[in-house]
Amino acid sequence: MSTVGRRTSTPKELVRAADRVSFLYLDRCVVNRDSNAITATDERGTVHIPAAAVGVLLLGPGTTITHQAIALMSDSGSTVVWVGERGVRYYAHGASLARTSRLIQAQAEAVTNSRSRLRVARTMYTMRFPDEDVAELTMQQLRGREGTRVRRIYREHADRTGVEWTGRFYDRTDWDTADPINQALSAANSALYGIVHSVIVALGCSPALGFVHTGHHRSFVYDIADLYKAELTIPAAFDIAAGTSLDIAAETRRHVRDALHDGKLLQRCARDI
Repeated sequence: MSTVGRRTSTPKELVRAADRVSFLYLDRCVVNRDSNAITATDERGTVHIPAAAVGVLLLGPGTTITHQAIALMSDSGSTVVWVGERGVRYYAHGASLARTSRLIQAQAEAVTNSRSRLRVARTMYTMRFPDEDVAELTMQQLRGREGTRVRRIYREHADRTGVEWTGRFYDRTDWDTADPINQALSAANSALYGIVHSVIVALGCSPALGFVHTGHHRSFVYDIADLYKAELTIPAAFDIAAGTSLDIAAETRRHVRDALHDGKLLQRCARDI
């Protein structure tokens, strides 16, 4: 089942936590997706379950769950937990590797104090563009300076590769409306966001507490990912768009994969955070 053009749910469309089924236990079945429902199939047939109505989905022995089902549960704000027979033993969910709250406490303290938040934002900018002195810039000035530098980087790579560049444009609900370079940028950045998100969570930090970006559940992901775009995803996207690839998204992901591996991004990202 294709998910091209599928948009993510908004909070107003989701069932309130207090109104959800607290948990649903499944075992010895295949869990899949059909529109906005998850399906559980065994020898007796298929049952449809509204994903947004489930607080926690407990997967017992003998279950197989598809990528699409996991994607739907995530979009619905539902938790998936792998458990033992009848839910007696708790095995795993997407848990952090951290065993203390030290980093998330430091992050929360820094982001809620205007001076420390600005200090972190200036440090992030300096990590990206070490040739500039931003010691006296305000947050608004930092954002303006950043926008200017990034637009210049786009133009430089357009000149380098011969790719026509008219600006950053994409529609999450319609992939095909974007030109090849914007498709390549979206694919490259999505891969980068996923990697950065995994490192942030693994370290026990909050993806939502951003310093430059704010108001989004992935604000800190965007903050950290921006440290690497000029070096990794932007040149990779222009290189792919300049070629003759028939599958820009797949080719871009492979290109970015190689670049991230060669640059040891996981180690750098953990250190930078």
